[in-house]
Amino acid sequence: MKTIDSIVTQAAGIAQIRRDIHAHPELCFEEQRTADVVAAKLTEWGIPIHRGMGTTGVVGIVKNGTSSRAIGLRADMDALPMQEFNTFEHTSKHQGKMHACGHDGHTAMLLAAAQHFAKNRNFDGTVYLIFQPAEEGGGGAREMIKDGLFDKFPMDAVFGMHNWPGPHIGKFAVSAGPVMASSNEFKITVTGKGSHAAMPHESIDPVPVACQMVQAFQTIISRNKKPVDAGVISVTMIHAGEATNVVPDSCELQGTVRTFTLDVLDLIEKRMQQVAEHVCAAHDAKCTFEFKRNYPPTINSQAEADFCAKVMADIVGADNVMAQEPTMGAEDFSYMLQAKPGAYCFISNGDGDHRAMGHGGGPCTLHNPSYDFNDDLIPLGATYWVRLTEAWLAQGAK
Repeated sequence: MKTIDSIVTQAAGIAQIRRDIHAHPELCFEEQRTADVVAAKLTEWGIPIHRGMGTTGVVGIVKNGTSSRAIGLRADMDALPMQEFNTFEHTSKHQGKMHACGHDGHTAMLLAAAQHFAKNRNFDGTVYLIFQPAEEGGGGAREMIKDGLFDKFPMDAVFGMHNWPGPHIGKFAVSAGPVMASSNEFKITVTGKGSHAAMPHESIDPVPVACQMVQAFQTIISRNKKPVDAGVISVTMIHAGEATNVVPDSCELQGTVRTFTLDVLDLIEKRMQQVAEHVCAAHDAKCTFEFKRNYPPTINSQAEADFCAKVMADIVGADNVMAQEPTMGAEDFSYMLQAKPGAYCFISNGDGDHRAMGHGGGPCTLHNPSYDFNDDLIPLGATYWVRLTEAWLAQGAK
């Protein structure tokens, strides 16, 4: 691996910052301490900052030369509302909050790149260092855009990176097209008529109506959308009744829908409502249908994904740059990619052998209470950010 020597030298100090952030996790839009740490370091290194965008976001501005070209690099800062099982020294000090997705590491990798940029500006143009709040359900990317991220800081392209447990360190993955799914949720209330359970003929029982609806939803996946298009409908909650001898008045279904394209999402939402309403009508029940679109699909642009792959190959070799297998997980960097060309890549976090003594007994996978970011990624991830910036800005004005 061709990591940058000065970044390797400073990596231990950045790792300490990462572990400090891990020990003090903050949930979406509450990342005040984390933002303070980021802002203090950027200021210490002489990098101008802008604070408060998207509530707790921080943007560092690094300029050099005279070119008007600009690139954005994004890292998320928030943690998850879950209890950590690890007991090592930097385990979470806040009950019910944990950095279980590696956003502490994402922040650290971008800080390591910032520290390098402070003294080594081998580019002509501007790099915007975007430290974003509230990826975990809050839509922090969307909120930063609403607050004028791309108006105040005009950039030609924006790039993101996420650690991905599994393969050994030294591997990247990036591909053009959809790489993460849209995230959506629904709530359906079937209203019938309650009765004594021994006299069901006097009722309009919402429970078999709901069961029929759940099964009918799967025909949307198998018969309405094209077989080559991906889509998931998962009913994950069904709530009805309070007593064994009472047919309930209503039954509530909730769940999630995931797709890689908005066209498939439009189809699924439309058909789900039709199915829900007509199944209810067939049984003389009534229905309320609620569908909430959260994050859109994350779609990498072709030119930018190809460019990233070349930069990665120069660092780790072409054999270690893999095709990015799309995942049905969701990511709010999708909002930035709707506004600007760019690419969202994965960097391998390893299989968990890096974890310190005292780690939990579970696997080192994302959103697992035994997870911990691999600090050995810091110099590699930071090197990628630096080399991507230098190569991108070296292309000259378009």
